[in-house]
Amino acid sequence: MALMIFLALIVVIALYVISIYNNLVTLKHGVARAWSNIDVLMKQRHDELPKLVETCKQYMQFETETLERVMLARAQVASARETRNIPALGTAETALRAGLGQLFATVEAYPELSANEHFRHLLARITELEDGIADRRETYNDATNLNNVRIDQFPDVLIARSLGFGEARLLHFNDAEKRDVDFKTLFKPDQVGPAQ
Repeated sequence: MALMIFLALIVVIALYVISIYNNLVTLKHGVARAWSNIDVLMKQRHDELPKLVETCKQYMQFETETLERVMLARAQVASARETRNIPALGTAETALRAGLGQLFATVEAYPELSANEHFRHLLARITELEDGIADRRETYNDATNLNNVRIDQFPDVLIARSLGFGEARLLHFNDAEKRDVDFKTLFKPDQVGPAQ
């Protein structure tokens, strides 16, 4: 009888450990999935930005510095995204958003550009992608937080440490980086007047 109780206890403990392990794996993959969702939208935005810059180049011959700033920031975001360098990504995203903000602010001086259907379509697409990236960042941080809390809780911490489950990095942004660039207010095609 004592042997059966001992074996039953071993089975219960083994099932509990397996349950903890499976939950940790689920959380780890949740973080990876949340990152992939951000990655997809950043890749789409990465592909749209050259089209936007080329469209702007046709009208904004004297704004090359602004256009180059956007493309440099685009390259920095791509590099940080590909290497999963979360701190560098925050910095690069800030530079990209500032560059886009400046680009859209200068568009007012080019009424032909602001009336261009292709430009308006690209503007709407990039705005949509920016909104999606912001939503996905929140989801990523939620998944990361769940993972990090779980691997620090007892008894999960014992299994997490012994099996190499690591802490995921949150996407942190300083106050300037947290402020959204509202592309709709920076560039309102209906309110663009003639160039001065």
